[in-house]
Amino acid sequence: MTTQIPWPDAQLIGKRLDEFRDTPVRPLRRERVAADMAWFDEHCDGSRRSAAQMRRLVPGGAQHNLALTHPVPLEIVHAAGAFLRDVDGNQYIDLVQAGGATLLGTNHGPINAKVAEALASTGPATGLFHPYELKLAKLVHDVVPSVEMFRMFGSGTEAVMAALRISRLFTGKTHVVKVGGGYHGWSDQVLLGVRVPGSGAFAAGGVPHGVYAATHEVWPGDLDALADLMARLESAGGVAAVLVEPLGPESGSWPLSPEYHHHVRELCDRFGALLVYDEVVSGFRLGLGGAQALIGVTPDVTVFGKCIAGGYPGAGAVGGRQDVMAAMGGGLTDLSRGAFVGGTLAASAVSCIAGYYTIIEIERTDAAAVAARAGDRLRRGLERIVAAYNLPYVVYNFGSIVHLNSTGVLTVDLRRPESAASVPARAVALQEFSTAFAAEGLVTIAGSRLLTSAAFSDEIVDDVLARFDRVLADAQ
Repeated sequence: MTTQIPWPDAQLIGKRLDEFRDTPVRPLRRERVAADMAWFDEHCDGSRRSAAQMRRLVPGGAQHNLALTHPVPLEIVHAAGAFLRDVDGNQYIDLVQAGGATLLGTNHGPINAKVAEALASTGPATGLFHPYELKLAKLVHDVVPSVEMFRMFGSGTEAVMAALRISRLFTGKTHVVKVGGGYHGWSDQVLLGVRVPGSGAFAAGGVPHGVYAATHEVWPGDLDALADLMARLESAGGVAAVLVEPLGPESGSWPLSPEYHHHVRELCDRFGALLVYDEVVSGFRLGLGGAQALIGVTPDVTVFGKCIAGGYPGAGAVGGRQDVMAAMGGGLTDLSRGAFVGGTLAASAVSCIAGYYTIIEIERTDAAAVAARAGDRLRRGLERIVAAYNLPYVVYNFGSIVHLNSTGVLTVDLRRPESAASVPARAVALQEFSTAFAAEGLVTIAGSRLLTSAAFSDEIVDDVLARFDRVLADAQ
């Protein structure tokens, strides 16, 4: 029997974040910043040498955005459970958890064993049908009630592309509305309002304007704006889909309430649009049924990622209503007007076996609840530390997804000139916090998002808190 993970009070958190935006930035003391940079100089020579070579060979010096730690990307050579070790022998507590994919813990042995069996029998992929494609589809259908049909893709980005394509084909409508600030992969049409609401086409360099002309963003939580926009677009092709991260943009950086979702469901029904949930991060991490089960709303289409392949490549999938999903049917000899999708390595033996046994293990061990209890303990401890040092920082969590707002850079209100003007100072402060956490042996997502897993014991969480305490004690 799985444990119900509570939903935080989104309205209360929103008020606290509003107040936080009006406070001056409280960065680290300059002495602390200098000491952290010195730590990297003394302890990360191997990572530094590799980073220099990467900058010559790889654009930006890293293959993954999550790896862009300051001042150098850490070269990780060993991972297990809650811990990472770099090429220089430094050990870190892993609060990244592969961006959310490794709910059972990093490098989970039982899943690796199952994947090894697949590699021994069929290799990583054949391009043809494998029995675990069916096993995984059945399992997701069983644990996520909204999924009547299911299809794997190579990534969350590809899955979002497919979800929007079938939404347009099924509804015969043109436009897509997303909640501003959400990241839904890097395909051209959704690079609007990425990470920060109201940022428009800031992230859409290299994308012709016409590509995202039929994509629109609305402010998080603003139901009136959503209703007005959907009404205006009725005479211009109509809205095919409303695309939402259930927690709120950026895994809840702008938290949304269950009530908001129920109203969005009503608006989609009123205007004949499909409700598309992006559960790439929240799917299975907040319970087998995902965030949708916690808020009690049934989307028409759900995008999966991360846990769907257990941390292995090929982590992308779409599930939903049978009549909508049928738009992806077809093949080489199908002459029907379906939505063309593909992917040679989609639903590979490795990804399907890893995903199937990951979900089985999550269910068997109640991993989402175990990780959520660690997240609760971490959040409570951070709240005590923040209060002890009289800091204005905002801490909250959605189960195993913990937010530590020490700078507010991702929650700036670009509608207010003074808020927008503070972005550079907040961004520098966030970078310095991220560096300080790493110097204390904590690898985080941009210094502001902390993910726990089922591998986090109370002792590990308490160790994490002691390290955070040492850093936050040096906030100005």
